[in-house]
Amino acid sequence: MTETTSRRLWVAYGHAGALGTIEKTEDEGYAVRMAGADTSLGVYPSMEVAKNALYSRLKPGSDWPEFREH
Repeated sequence: MTETTSRRLWVAYGHAGALGTIEKTEDEGYAVRMAGADTSLGVYPSMEVAKNALYSRLKPGSDWPEFREH
């Protein structure tokens, strides 16, 4: 029997391209990783909190990114 795991991933896009990702974890959390980073910022309890965590790492005055599911 083959076991399949589906992965839910959103990419945050800004004017200059991809800024980071949010991935749904197995324990129902959301892991945030900035583009080019080796490690995640952390795992957050909801998608909204994860989006805010990613946005808080952008330069002050940055526009809110567009989040697209992949």
